[in-house]
Amino acid sequence: QVQLVESGGGLVQPGGSLRLSCAASGFTLDSYSVGWFRQAPGKEREGVSCISASARVTMDKDSVKGRFTISKNSTKNTVYLQMNSLKPEDTAVYYCATVQSRDGCSLIWRYYDNWGQGTQVTVSS
Repeated sequence: QVQLVESGGGLVQPGGSLRLSCAASGFTLDSYSVGWFRQAPGKEREGVSCISASARVTMDKDSVKGRFTISKNSTKNTVYLQMNSLKPEDTAVYYCATVQSRDGCSLIWRYYDNWGQGTQVTVSS
């Protein structure tokens, strides 16, 4: 069964850190681009970070550059999103998504065809 499971969300104070995990099962991420997306209540889904199948290419939304880092552990078949210096505006449900791809990645959600269930991130004092 092809599945993506996100974990690592929670409640954190402004300035704090969280590391989200996106674990894939039923397939290997070696041939897949992976994106992290988020959606806050009443707002559209937006791309946060993505990583290519080879992990040679990454992209980040401007507002998270220098704060968020996406990485991939092929042995664990997992992609991570390290989030530092979190702000209240980072509060959202975070989703990971995949698409089979030779290389490159995209921050456009329509590019992806397999999604996880999401994990809530709340940044509040």
